[in-house]
Formats: sequence, structure tokens, C-alpha cells
Amino acid sequence: MKEPRPERRADERAEPPDFDALSDPAELVRGGRTREDFLNAVLGLSAPATVSEVADRAGHGVDAAREYLEWFERMGIVTRVTESPATYERNQSYLNWRRVQRLREEYTTEELLTFLESETERVDAFVDEYGVDSPDEVSISERTTGSDRSVSAVWAELSEWRTARRHVRLLERALSPDRDDVSDRRAAV
Repeated sequence: MKEPRPERRADERAEPPDFDALSDPAELVRGGRTREDFLNAVLGLSAPATVSEVADRAGHGVDAAREYLEWFERMGIVTRVTESPATYERNQSYLNWRRVQRLREEYTTEELLTFLESETERVDAFVDEYGVDSPDEVSISERTTGSDRSVSAVWAELSEWRTARRHVRLLERALSPDRDDVSDRRAAV
């Protein structure tokens, strides 16, 4: 097996990767402020949105929104949901694919394994504490009734659990370079 390049060798990093920074949208698309405004608008979508809704979110005109949305669609950042009216949604699978690629580029296999072990231990600790396999099985109100824990504290903990599970999935994908990720992303054109 070929030795990795010196910059890819383990350097005993103590900190795991910052998953949110791995697919910094500004790195996906470079350009003027208008482009960044539209990119921020579409990355903030939690449900399909019309061209005019995206224009409002970005603070720009509908014609510019239409142009950028069509371009983002060709890149795979968004997908068109309906034709008339044209609605778009964020393509989360493409963004996840980008995160996996960044993990593979920035960390060695040994580092990824260390991060995976750490995140898996976090997930296992939540499973042990709550007695269920998924944070979706936990009722926040039931968990806080009769305890000294607040709703916001339980909600925050369940959010951390979901995040740790997402990190495990991304790390496992990053450690599986033979896996064909084409089905999970749209190629940039």
C-alpha cells in the first residue's frame, strides 16, 4: 500500500472535525454577494419554496432568483420539486456527499476511525441513558415529568444525540471509499 502524502498523515490531532465547516457553502460556490445571498437562502430551506419565496429570503428579485436556482439545480445543490409554480428544495444528499468527500480529503483513515469511535461512544451513552435506540423514540414531556430536568435541557440532549448519529453515518461513509456514492448525489454539471 502506498504511503499517504505527508500532509495527510496523522498528527495526533486531539480535536475531531468540525462537521458543519466541512461543507462550507461558500466554498461550493464562489462569487459576488448576490450569489452568496441566494446560496444562504436555499441552504436555509426546510421545505420546498417557490422562486419568489427564495427571492424574498435572499433579498433580491425574482428574475435573479430564477437564474440562480436553475444554476444551483444544475450543480445539484437544489432540486426542482414542481414545475408550475416552480418550487425548489435543498438537496441534502448532495451536501452530505460533499461532507464525506471533504472528510476523506482532510483526514487520514486512522483519524477518521478515532472520530468514529468517539461518536459511536456518544451514541451508545445516549442509548444507555434513555433505554431506547433512537432519540425519535423519546417523549420530551414524559422525560421531564417528575424529574428535575427542563424541557429545553432534554431537547438539547436529544439534538446532540441526533447530531452524533449523523456524524457516525458520515464517518462510516467516509471510511467506505469502495462504496458507490453516485446514487446518493447529483453530479455537478
